[in-house]
Amino acid sequence: MRRFQLALAAPILCALAAPAAAQQADPLRFFAGRTESEGVAKVLFKKPYRTHSSGVGRLEPDGSLSLVQRVDDEGKPPLERRWRVREVAPGHWTATMSQAVGPVAIDQVGNRFRFRFTMVGHLNVEQWLTPLPGATSARTVTKIRKFGLPVATTEGIVRKLPGA
Repeated sequence: MRRFQLALAAPILCALAAPAAAQQADPLRFFAGRTESEGVAKVLFKKPYRTHSSGVGRLEPDGSLSLVQRVDDEGKPPLERRWRVREVAPGHWTATMSQAVGPVAIDQVGNRFRFRFTMVGHLNVEQWLTPLPGATSARTVTKIRKFGLPVATTEGIVRKLPGA
């Protein structure tokens, strides 16, 4: 599976979720500026590896978020990921992401956020984000399935950087 971009959503998705539940603020604003994430990816039949990303986000005049991330997965060359996220209704967002096939659906469920999308290779991704106290970080758990069978998981933390 192509570089198995499994740490793909964790950084942005965590970042989007962090302030919404913790402060009921606009979740897009959390990712405006600089963010970083760290986690561990576990892919079926492979050794777990560390993943790190750094991102720079910008709120556009139309209210959407543009984000560019540099993803560094242990043992692999760096990857650039691009996002465009916009709110479509209270508690609901839609996004495009350079590694997704079709739209990314983002829904607030209680104090957590659920992201669902498909990647190349018929990989179905569901990610749950839980904001942490202080509204400057969030925990993420991502499960990736292929033909309904679990093939990968990631767990990590995303943080808003000072001065961002």
